Amino acid sequence: MTQRIVLLTTSGCHLCDDACALLAELGDSVQLNKVDIAMDDALIERYGLRIPVLRSACGSELNWPFDAAELRGWLRRLEQV
Repeated sequence: MTQRIVLLTTSGCHLCDDACALLAELGDSVQLNKVDIAMDDALIERYGLRIPVLRSACGSELNWPFDAAELRGWLRRLEQV
């Protein structure tokens, strides 16, 4: 099953690039939508010091830092919701 995931990011964020590389390893199992927090003051306030952050359709979030194993575990837990 393909998971729909939002990556909260911003331009020039090298940690966000690292998160994207981990997500790319998952192939087609993830449908990724990148949201640039710089376009929304409320998102900057909430996530400015925490990006990259992954957010699922059900509202679950995975904050950086995370590795491939943590990412896969988070995605498995989402499938059970």
